[in-house]
Amino acid sequence: MAPTTRPRARRLRAWLTLATDNWLSRGYLVVAGSALAFFLYAVYLSPDPGFAAIWPFAATLPLSAVAFLAPSPELDPSVDWLTPLLFAAWVSLCALVNAGLLGLAVRAFRTRSAA
Repeated sequence: MAPTTRPRARRLRAWLTLATDNWLSRGYLVVAGSALAFFLYAVYLSPDPGFAAIWPFAATLPLSAVAFLAPSPELDPSVDWLTPLLFAAWVSLCALVNAGLLGLAVRAFRTRSAA
């Protein structure tokens, strides 16, 4: 009897496949990863990070805006609770979701043009 995978793991694997099985999604992930790497370099290694968070924020914009709209854990309206590592994790998640949506769009376009 073969071991069965859990449905959640199967869905996650399917979404990661959507996010990486075409060149458009891969290119998007490279751009978002480069913006995130620049942000992390600027925050941790540069003497003046300035507005380094704008690039990963803009690269993952539809979903990354939710990080600034969501209430903080202490219900404080400021964004002081948003640490650089938490921001980087959120941007990474947003990039994967956006790449998956791009993969869905590419797959729909391929099936429509093939029919």
